[in-house]
Order: sequence, then C-alpha cells, then structure tokens
Amino acid sequence: MLQVSELAAKEKLPIKFLEQILAQLKAAGYVEARRGKFGGYSLARPMKRIKFGAVVRLIDGPLAPIRCVSRTSYARCSCPDEVHCGLRMLMLDVRNAISTVLDRFTLADIVDITLRKYRRDKVTPPFLHRSIALASILSKQGQPPIGGSSRTEALKQFSGSRGSQSRNGRSKGAAK
Repeated sequence: MLQVSELAAKEKLPIKFLEQILAQLKAAGYVEARRGKFGGYSLARPMKRIKFGAVVRLIDGPLAPIRCVSRTSYARCSCPDEVHCGLRMLMLDVRNAISTVLDRFTLADIVDITLRKYRRDKVTPPFLHRSIALASILSKQGQPPIGGSSRTEALKQFSGSRGSQSRNGRSKGAAK
C-alpha cells in the first residue's frame, strides 16, 4: 500500500496534485484505493500488464507534438497542404518514435531495468526497505527478465541508449 502523504513528502509534490493523478489511474483501472488508517493505493493489475505508453497518454494526453499528427486528438493545422508539409512529416516521425518506445515497455520492465542498474552499481534501492516483496516478483541477476528472451533484446536496446555510456559520458563506440 502506498500512502499519498508519504509519496508527496518523498517526492516533494503537492498532495492534491498526486491525488488527481491517482484518481485518473484509479478510474482507468491501474490502481485501487483502500480507505482507513492503513489505507492507500496499490496496483490493480500485474505490473507486466501495464504498458508505459498507455499510462503516459492517460496522464499527459496525446503523444503527438502537434495536433495534425495525433491519432487520438487530430485537428487540421493551418498549413495549406497537409500532405506535403515537411514539418508535419517530421512531427509524425517524432510521434511514431515516442509511441514505439513507450508502448514497448511495461511497468515491470521499467522496474526490472531500475533494479538491475542498482544491482550493477551495488547500490541499495531507496524503496527496498518497504517493498521487499517487490524484489521477489522481479527477475534476479542472471535470470531472464519478465517476458522472456525477446523482451531481453528490447531491454538491452532501451538500456543501451543511456546505460552503455562510460563514465566520461561517451558511448562505448563513440569517436575520440
């Protein structure tokens, strides 16, 4: 159970702001609430069934940087020739790239990536003292992550975009 006041204090966010987000997540069936002294919020679905892209769309709205390329809230722009508009084509590629990345990962994948990086760096996760059960449902070092080998390749690609950089900030294959 996660209490709103605890999360607000830890993340230095207003309680009302978090309550609004949690209300959206609850209405969409991602979390459930329990009232009372030991109440709070918990996941209503398994982490592996919560796609990151869907949550971002729920909270932030459409992924498209401009409305004329949005799939969920399209609006014609002022461009006289939308079909040949270079800016629209570029923004469509941006929208598709964002969607591809966010829709590829689940909450379980993101937590697994985070825990693997903590283990790699030999750092104790700040939340582990409260959530010991969380570690038991995630993959351990040396075991394949949730979702099998095809998910492993996706995780390598994702973590490789930031995680494969050396300490000096250059990627391993970067020119010197």
